[in-house]
Amino acid sequence: MATITKVSPLAPAGFPDLPVIGGVRFATVAAGVRYQGRTDVMLAVMDPGTSVAGVFTRSATRATPVLDCQDKIGGACDGPAAILVNSGNANAFTGHYGQTSVAEVTQAVSDVTGVPVARVFTSSTGVIGEPLPHERIVAQLEALNGALAPDAIEAAAQAIMTTDTFPKGASAKVEIDGKTVSVSGIAKGSGMIAPDMATMLVYIFTDAKVEQGALQQMLGATTDRTFNCITVDSDTSTSDSLLLCATGASGVDATGNAAFAEALEAVMLDLAKQVVRDGEGATKFVEIRVTGAASDADAKVHGLAIANSPLVKTAIAGEDPNWGRVVMAIGKSGAAADRDLLSISFGDIRVAEKGWVSPDYREDKAAAYMKQQELVIAVDLGLGDGQSTVWTCDLTHGYIEINADYRS
Repeated sequence: MATITKVSPLAPAGFPDLPVIGGVRFATVAAGVRYQGRTDVMLAVMDPGTSVAGVFTRSATRATPVLDCQDKIGGACDGPAAILVNSGNANAFTGHYGQTSVAEVTQAVSDVTGVPVARVFTSSTGVIGEPLPHERIVAQLEALNGALAPDAIEAAAQAIMTTDTFPKGASAKVEIDGKTVSVSGIAKGSGMIAPDMATMLVYIFTDAKVEQGALQQMLGATTDRTFNCITVDSDTSTSDSLLLCATGASGVDATGNAAFAEALEAVMLDLAKQVVRDGEGATKFVEIRVTGAASDADAKVHGLAIANSPLVKTAIAGEDPNWGRVVMAIGKSGAAADRDLLSISFGDIRVAEKGWVSPDYREDKAAAYMKQQELVIAVDLGLGDGQSTVWTCDLTHGYIEINADYRS
């Protein structure tokens, strides 16, 4: 797995100042899972009563940690809970050995922290098809447990990185019944990004009190508007996992609260966009807005067809306003479209309308617009009220270089 040293040009100025979430503590360690001298294991321990919701990849080749988490979501919430994540090795496509690794790690976490095995959730990210050296992780659990601290979430974000060029964090606060409720989240993701549930690895914590069933329902609905609306390379990972933990430490019950739901969605969308901004080799952040579709579902199909098209993405990398490639992507998507009703804009520049180039279109203006780092491609199908927005990045030589060297 290649070591990435150059930070994405689309990266935020720095890691945000995330509020401490009552009822959760973090610790990290360099266990040498794949490389020496870099933190690669994160442990988070939550207080008893924490509700845990999760969404996961629907890949047919899901990794063993994903399957284990799926079995545990929805269980009793009375005891404490823990999340352990390692980077460098995905523990995917490892057969019975992978099952043994998960069992060994979850039991060891339980023994050291006192968290029931049924409440220990694990994730692994990195190279697929290599046995996880779980004994290296187990050997560090006493040190991890002894180092747990409520303000170590940034270190946790760094420990879960693989080809990421920057750690990803986001937060929000909301007033409910005169009291402040906080939400903080971290994520990793850079390549193999085309979620079909959630994305990459994401861990979100709140001090609100939310019943598990309601938390699960909220998470699923919000995922479809955030992480399921991004793509870097059209490839869905074997390990995508998103866990949302509500500790209840604030004493505020946010079940069914609209303001809390909005705060959670803001954090999730912020993290999702950061993943796109860290797309492997990316130099452009692209928002694709589709309106006028026969349905919202059709609009999303069109949006993702544009976002996933290698021809569209390479044109964006080359700063070429080749709107014909957008027409192509719409035509192949499979969703309803009518050539003679179609309109396309790059930013505020109308490039095509009613099945033909716009009479006001000027190539030089569009070419100048394409030089910007942040772009908007807008498409109106002229068929109905359906709409969707998706986010992607360009496809550059950097993507090829990173993935060609990934295991070296």
